Amino acid sequence: MSTLKQTWIYYWVRFTASAEQDKQRGEVSATTVVMAAALIALAITVGATITTRVRDKANTLKLT
Repeated sequence: MSTLKQTWIYYWVRFTASAEQDKQRGEVSATTVVMAAALIALAITVGATITTRVRDKANTLKLT
């Protein structure tokens, strides 16, 4: 198994365990906040990449 996959599995297990504890206690843990921030950063990065590629492709089209 690759190191990246092992890391992802570790963080996923921590996230789900943290979420389960949060349900019992009714509070948000630091792990949940960090995972949410990471997912938001990933979404922003993907959106910016797609926007840049579409804009670059649109600028190369000859419309005349």
